[in-house]
Amino acid sequence: MKINIMTLFPEMCETVLSESIIGRAREKGLVEINCINIRDYTEDKHRRVDDAPYGGGMGMLMQTVPIANCYKAICEKSDNKNHLIYMSPCGKVLTQEKVKELSKMEEITILCGHYEGVDQRIIDSLVDEQISIGDYVLTGGELPALVLADSISRMLDGVLPNDEAKELESHYNGLLEYPQYTRPYEWNGMKVPDVLISGHHENVDKWRREQSLLMTQKHRPDMLETAELTDNDKKFLEKQKNS
Repeated sequence: MKINIMTLFPEMCETVLSESIIGRAREKGLVEINCINIRDYTEDKHRRVDDAPYGGGMGMLMQTVPIANCYKAICEKSDNKNHLIYMSPCGKVLTQEKVKELSKMEEITILCGHYEGVDQRIIDSLVDEQISIGDYVLTGGELPALVLADSISRMLDGVLPNDEAKELESHYNGLLEYPQYTRPYEWNGMKVPDVLISGHHENVDKWRREQSLLMTQKHRPDMLETAELTDNDKKFLEKQKNS
């Protein structure tokens, strides 16, 4: 898969995406991520990419020409159908289901806004969808773009050690992940649950499933409304509610 990030701060994006799991995946060729400087595509001799908004107001707005030129150059280098995403508070909030959907595409391009955002004509004519990572304000679209690129990349074959590694994590199957423990067995008077050192894999799996249900019920009960629950899951939750 190829992920292109259109940004005014490519070095910032490269620094993050060159480390840890995603960095190793890039080195192995499991995912191609290109951080492209929008400023390289301006037609202004001073390399300006922004201007004051029509109608007045605070701040500056990213211009159409550098963004359009940058995206055109990306598309000309690709044989794939590109899917342009603008990271914006106007977009639908990112979910694991959306991550799964995007991870099946051959190529996506992520546009990072800055200043007061981008000229609306870019959104109207080029952007396929807008995505938000939450209802709060950030300085630019780079951090949201990095979140999206990371979440998509780890879904690709070979990036994580095995499918179980991603399938058991929070949100993948609509539930939060169960609590986890490592050595030492006892710390500050608190011991690891005995079931985890019992060697009985069926009991361990049952405990983990129940703990996942409890964690979700306690911290994100809203997720239970759409999670795929078995009859045993429902009986367990009902029993906990009545206890």
